[in-house]
Amino acid sequence: MVTVNVKENESIDKALKRFKKKFEKAGVIRELRGRSYFVKDSVKLREEKIKAAYRQKMYAKENY
Repeated sequence: MVTVNVKENESIDKALKRFKKKFEKAGVIRELRGRSYFVKDSVKLREEKIKAAYRQKMYAKENY
């Protein structure tokens, strides 16, 4: 659970901004989307391999 204590003389806008930052950093939305449907382990592994290959390609392109 993400909580933010509002300090004295702090505007609500600043507190809301801090809350949004903490909320995003915690990865709540990402986890919720990941749990919305079941993905087989073989499919996860395939996606990870594709992402890793893409990252390697971009790294190689950047360095050469």
